[in-house]
Amino acid sequence: MLYFRNMKKILGLTALIVIGFVAHAQEIPKWKIGDVDKYIASRPDEVLIINFWATFCKPCVAEIPYFIELSKQYKDKKVSLLLISLDLPSQYPVKIRKFAAKHGFNAPISWLDETNADYFCPRIDSTWSGSIPATLILNTATGYRKFFEEEMKKEKLEAEIQAALQSSK
Repeated sequence: MLYFRNMKKILGLTALIVIGFVAHAQEIPKWKIGDVDKYIASRPDEVLIINFWATFCKPCVAEIPYFIELSKQYKDKKVSLLLISLDLPSQYPVKIRKFAAKHGFNAPISWLDETNADYFCPRIDSTWSGSIPATLILNTATGYRKFFEEEMKKEKLEAEIQAALQSSK
């Protein structure tokens, strides 16, 4: 009988831990391309780094840790990072959330609910073919805007952040 009481306690504690984890799991909103436009417009005094990625893209996953690191390093200078997942609908939201948690991606993440790349890519940049990783860095206060359709190395990303910050001086 004592065995069953202990098992009930263990199961109860496990359930509480699971509920606590789920309650603190990162929310990943579903966005249309217009929501990206609204996000950009809502942050006129910041340097924005918007990274388009997917869980299946190895170069994307490789660069995200230093995107997060540098955005934290420059947070006091109003630099913000947004990760926009281009994963398939079957990955949203559970698999993206689990992947982000497993890899320690603690930056804001949204999922782009668009299927027509011919529509949404040119809204980000007229040169974007749709391949990833892709990154938009902008400072709307100064008009600074650069787009990269490539894996960015840490040094290059930091140089671009500094250029975006200096464009306001």
